[in-house]
Amino acid sequence: MKSLKTVKAFVNPLFTRSYWQMVGDYVGIGKHKKTEIIKDRDSLAIFLNTRASHVAQTSLYGYLRTRAGTRFPEMFENPDILQSINIAKWHIWLACLSDLTVYTGYQMHKSREIDELVIKELVTAALNQVLSETGEPEEAGTDFAAAREKVVQRIVTCDWKLEHDHDTVFSQSPEALFYWAPIADELKELDESIVKNSIRYRWIETRRSLHKLLDCKTLIETLRAAEL
Repeated sequence: MKSLKTVKAFVNPLFTRSYWQMVGDYVGIGKHKKTEIIKDRDSLAIFLNTRASHVAQTSLYGYLRTRAGTRFPEMFENPDILQSINIAKWHIWLACLSDLTVYTGYQMHKSREIDELVIKELVTAALNQVLSETGEPEEAGTDFAAAREKVVQRIVTCDWKLEHDHDTVFSQSPEALFYWAPIADELKELDESIVKNSIRYRWIETRRSLHKLLDCKTLIETLRAAEL
């Protein structure tokens, strides 16, 4: 079941309430300390979780806010719509986590500092750590477990030697945002390219952060030290 009820409001630019303040108390994924240099599995897991959560939440709530306008706060007071939002936020987060994990593995391979087998083991372990900490939220819906397994299989079977452009790597999150956002289908048809491009744009800053924080040399040294 994708959603129980959809938003049919059109854009209203007069929405002035700081909705991020309201949403901040509502969302429940990716609540971790600020990420520092990625130098071990734990810091990698934190980066993947927090950045995936940020992109998923800002993309989903930004789209809903745009379509609902001044009625946006009312969505969180309607049980049916709220249930649909909950399902959407978790599935979009999974897709974001999947895309970011793949991109991180590719960047590790491009660094030439980490062996391909080590990359697979490391990113898979970090992904599983995030998924284990998250569990299976009841509010995520009945399809969450199957979707989570698809993410794991994507990472396990990924060939880190391949070269892909950004649109190929970040392919799951735009599709998930467009599919799961609880917006009426007739309105989505008008929004498809804008919605998908909006989340692609949000990945730019995350890619910059990864390039800045990913210390492959220290990371491999930490892994080797742990084996001693």
